[in-house]
Amino acid sequence: MSRSIDYGNLMHNAMRSLIREVLGDVAKNGLPGKHHFFITFDTNQDGVEIADWLSDRYPGDMTIVMQHWFDRLEVSEEGFGVTLNFGDNPERLYIPFDAIRTFVDPSVEFGLRFETQTSDEDDDDELYDDEDDGDEAPMAEDAKPAPHEAEIVSLDKFRK
Repeated sequence: MSRSIDYGNLMHNAMRSLIREVLGDVAKNGLPGKHHFFITFDTNQDGVEIADWLSDRYPGDMTIVMQHWFDRLEVSEEGFGVTLNFGDNPERLYIPFDAIRTFVDPSVEFGLRFETQTSDEDDDDELYDDEDDGDEAPMAEDAKPAPHEAEIVSLDKFRK
């Protein structure tokens, strides 16, 4: 039985912690300067709470923008809730951090991307993989960001 450190899950946990900390600060102090966020999430992920009409319109991924108008941003260990305006129709959303696919702040060209895993990840607290099952996602090709676009950090290039 071989044992290896599961760097992929460790990095995902660290990146989600970073998002939690950033959103927590925004909940307390508001968005500083020109910062704003594009957050893409899986609408089918367990724990996501959005209006039926939104889940019908976005049956897979949905991207929200937190910039000029948002209300009641509340951040917990598991996720965040926020009220956003959809065509003069305020809607409350709850998004678990595990549902986030990308988090981008274009004002500072910062972005994170969470790759979908093919292996069973029921125990996110486990720091070690006991088996090498070969189910790793293929490595992403390096891409240079265009001017004024955020650089997306992909963890796959660090996988074996």
